[in-house]
Amino acid sequence: MRRSICYSEPKAAIAGMVSNWKFIYTSENSLSKGTTLKFDLASHGEEIDWEIPVVSSKKKSNFIWMELSDGKILNGKPSDPKDPKCSMFEFLLPQEVGSGESLAIMVGAFGKEKGGNSAQQFVQRRKPFYLHIEPKGKKESKEIEEFYVDIKGGKLSSIRILAPSSVNKNQRFDVVVRFEDQFGNLTGNAPEGTLIELSYQKLRENISWKLFVPETGFITLPNLYFNEEGIYKIKLQNLNTKEEFVSSPIKCFGSNPESLFWGIFHGETKLYNTTEDIESSLRYMRDDQAMQFFGVSPIEDEKVTSNDLWKKVSSFVAEFNEEDRFSSFLGFQWNGEVGAEGLRTFIYAKDNKPLLRLKDSKSNQLKKIYKSHTPNEIISIPSFTMGSNVKYDFKNFDAEYEPVVEIYNAWGSSECLEKEGNLRPIKGKGKKGVQENKDGSIRRALKQNHRFGFTAGGVDNRGVFSGLKEADQFQYSPGITAVFSKNHTRDAIFTALQKKACFATTGARIILGFEIAKHPMGSELSTGEKPGLVFNRHITGFVAGVSDLKEATLFRNGEAFHSFKCSGDELEFTFDDDENMKQLVIKSPDDRPPFIFYYLRVVQKDGHIAWSTPIWIDFVKMKAQVPLKKKIKASK
Repeated sequence: MRRSICYSEPKAAIAGMVSNWKFIYTSENSLSKGTTLKFDLASHGEEIDWEIPVVSSKKKSNFIWMELSDGKILNGKPSDPKDPKCSMFEFLLPQEVGSGESLAIMVGAFGKEKGGNSAQQFVQRRKPFYLHIEPKGKKESKEIEEFYVDIKGGKLSSIRILAPSSVNKNQRFDVVVRFEDQFGNLTGNAPEGTLIELSYQKLRENISWKLFVPETGFITLPNLYFNEEGIYKIKLQNLNTKEEFVSSPIKCFGSNPESLFWGIFHGETKLYNTTEDIESSLRYMRDDQAMQFFGVSPIEDEKVTSNDLWKKVSSFVAEFNEEDRFSSFLGFQWNGEVGAEGLRTFIYAKDNKPLLRLKDSKSNQLKKIYKSHTPNEIISIPSFTMGSNVKYDFKNFDAEYEPVVEIYNAWGSSECLEKEGNLRPIKGKGKKGVQENKDGSIRRALKQNHRFGFTAGGVDNRGVFSGLKEADQFQYSPGITAVFSKNHTRDAIFTALQKKACFATTGARIILGFEIAKHPMGSELSTGEKPGLVFNRHITGFVAGVSDLKEATLFRNGEAFHSFKCSGDELEFTFDDDENMKQLVIKSPDDRPPFIFYYLRVVQKDGHIAWSTPIWIDFVKMKAQVPLKKKIKASK
């Protein structure tokens, strides 16, 4: 029995390879004159995707056309001419193509032109291309044929070392080494005999490891440990090229009951739609990006996230949640009234929870959502609070449900106004861009005695963020959140967020610690319990940067208060603020006592930033002590 034949030349490619591509189709049945053939490259038109060719250009270096078996050339046209990222092209047959005859869709340089068409920049087995066949006047007879090309990793370009950020002395841990091409794909494509040497600070003399580049592109190094406290970086050197590759810092404690875990609760992946491609997204975040937790954040609108799609997302979130490996959180984006409610990223503590939609009367207001849930069931994270289109003014702030706030995502920081020292301000170039709004300033909210920890979001082009890239909005690196948790479980990380045991960075895995009177970030202290804080606040901390540090600034009551001298990529500091607290306190707008607060902001020379969650101190007057004799007399 004869069947249609589809094949590609070449059948395999290296990520990012520029070439001429040929997709050959031999039809099982005759194709009548007037048949429309639609060829879809299945590309989103982004930089990392398969390059979209052109159909009308004097210089045909990246062209698409069709060749019939008799040599006749057919020009195509985009299915949607108004969409510059349209990856589907139509060809109208001017004559019959008989059964068994072949036709070819060609993509690349035409004729004697130099150039070609660029393959996608990420690895994919059996990357599909689709051919839609629509006979004239027979809409019910549509067929779809598929072509495939295997995309493989390129030449070894870099080595990435995935290690825990915190360990205890003599605690065994594993390190994953990823051998990557220029686009970050796993690759085993290295010159024969390539050797990689492992080393780290305070290396014991009897350890000397030489590694080969495996075909899989990655290798696990088990049972490493440090027998002294300190900050370490694992170093790998390519002995052929003498290139050195260094891990993010690892803090070795003497005995710390909490560990540091990295992830995001709001953001997308650069490769996959985190709703429609949920399984691939979770796998990519866990394995390729080495995230230890990840929260899904689809849009609550039913037009974007249907009930069936939400069930699919919920199912995969539950499936991927694995103790001591990867904590996945079910969540969603909810955009309420501008000012009073703003944009929210909701995070559930458990699986199989409903998607709360704005159109439903039970969830069309924040206060209704809070009334129908407990703080142990759901966390509401105000996001992009200074964005003029979704601002949140914190007037209805609820500390129980909002223990953390997103201080940063790839579209900018909500720390403060640009003129007040915001290093990555929210601003757009055009009329369609989003500007900063002072009402959503996090510093302003802190001065109003609203207490919350800091998180950072990643990149997002959905919902309220859609169109910002096309509007020339300033875009920065995706952020990441660090959480100090007793265990690597969903419950433990959720509890840590409630305790505000977290900090935010612009994407670099900068480690920082910040304490006042031995109480960590997120703590709320009182002079009623510690009277000495009135006269002296003993502040200690450390920073371990991914690269050299530029500045580390302590903020008091929202103002830059003290800068620590930085040299290299590490900093340990001790500082005593001995100003009388009575002269410093901010009057609380409610019936709570006056207070002060501190937080630390660190900037690397490469521009990456980290923000510690604040520490608050309430000024409570000591009650006059009743003499012991009077107490005894009163008791009689």
